[in-house]
Amino acid sequence: MGALSRTGEAEPARVSRPPAPVAPDATDVVLAVDGGGSKTDVVAIALDGTIVGHARGPGSNPQTRGWDLAGPILDDVRARVVGELGDRRIRTTHVYLAGLDLHDELVAAESALAHWEADGGAPHVLDNDLFALLRAGTLSPDAAAVVCGTGINALAVRADGTTARFPAIGDISGDWGGGAWLGNRALWHAARADDGRGPETALTAAVPAAVGLHSVREVTEAIHFGRLDPGVVNRLCPVLFEVAGAGDRVARSVVERQAEEIVLLAAVALERLGLGRSSAEAVPVVLGGGVLAARHPLLVDGVVAGLAARVPGAVPTWVTDPPVLGAGLAALESVGADDDALDRYREAVRSRAFASTTALIR
Repeated sequence: MGALSRTGEAEPARVSRPPAPVAPDATDVVLAVDGGGSKTDVVAIALDGTIVGHARGPGSNPQTRGWDLAGPILDDVRARVVGELGDRRIRTTHVYLAGLDLHDELVAAESALAHWEADGGAPHVLDNDLFALLRAGTLSPDAAAVVCGTGINALAVRADGTTARFPAIGDISGDWGGGAWLGNRALWHAARADDGRGPETALTAAVPAAVGLHSVREVTEAIHFGRLDPGVVNRLCPVLFEVAGAGDRVARSVVERQAEEIVLLAAVALERLGLGRSSAEAVPVVLGGGVLAARHPLLVDGVVAGLAARVPGAVPTWVTDPPVLGAGLAALESVGADDDALDRYREAVRSRAFASTTALIR
């Protein structure tokens, strides 16, 4: 079982087992898997840090898609990489997925991916994608991470292995924000301004323009009658930030509220572990996911100011690299890769055509 948080709640049990005790071979690889709300990356990495295989598929968050959809997506993306490895042996597999927040979710994930044993091994590490983000941003044993991409989540870790986590299952667990939520708020405010229930906002014109329609009413009806996929609201998150940046009061209020929630998540997680209580106790707060990685000035300013006020020891650490960077670093370290290999992998990830780090949705 996992450690206890300061609230006394049992934390999820991380699936973790050491690689098989076999002599390493120069042709061995490690597999790193990152599955978010909008995309899934699988990377095969040689022990010297060279990327020897990469495939991408749609999002594989099992919490939102269910394993009936997420499982085949993961199988397909992984198979495309494994199928190109030839005789190379997989030494270890690290899998980090959005939506693995509760003990039962981790147990279900372990069961769903157990059949990978047949062609290279079931995951040696299986956990929430926040751990990949954390590794991409810091090696500090005391730290926090907040992801704000399609959704939002956070955790904190302490040197003794204790973690503080959140259920992160939406409204019913008290969550607020993330790219999909922000896009929805853009449409919500535009609709209320359009019919007179809310204050005027430039979103009234910007929202329909973003989806190629002429009015907010057209957008609402197109979603309602299935002419537009409800997922179109994800495309409205960048619109919200653009309008906010131009000074629109309504849009700015939403972005400012998002900054407050990011600060609150980090602060509460660190407070549960007794970390960051003074400026003399520097604790990295790793910030990533598409919304945060875009580093919109209004959001950055709000987060930096809020952390300084709430957590004196917090050191904001922005990660704009794709999450699979942290997954791969952790996998390489687990088999004893040296610093040169880690640096080579890091540079390889940054030089390849992974997702744009300026996108507002992950």
